[in-house]
Amino acid sequence: MEFCPKCKSLMLPRGDILVCNGCGAEQKKRGSSVIVEKQKQKERVVLEKKIDILPKTRTECPKCGNNEAFWILRQTRASDEPETRIFTCTKCEHRWRQY
Repeated sequence: MEFCPKCKSLMLPRGDILVCNGCGAEQKKRGSSVIVEKQKQKERVVLEKKIDILPKTRTECPKCGNNEAFWILRQTRASDEPETRIFTCTKCEHRWRQY
């Protein structure tokens, strides 16, 4: 790993030279131990309609009146605030929050 002598930013390899990521300065590579690692975009699998694995509770849905809902906890505010409970109705899939 080489750093720019002018601005101290990381220098990236481009062919037989190193180019500064900050100011664009160029210099010749020293030695042959420069390794470039490129990451391919990873494919993400998103589960669709798999909410039946979530815990259930008895609470009334404000939309359809059903008495059962799935729930999850999320930290939606600062860390010193309590978590937010997010409900999803088991019948109509309406979502609502309880702070």
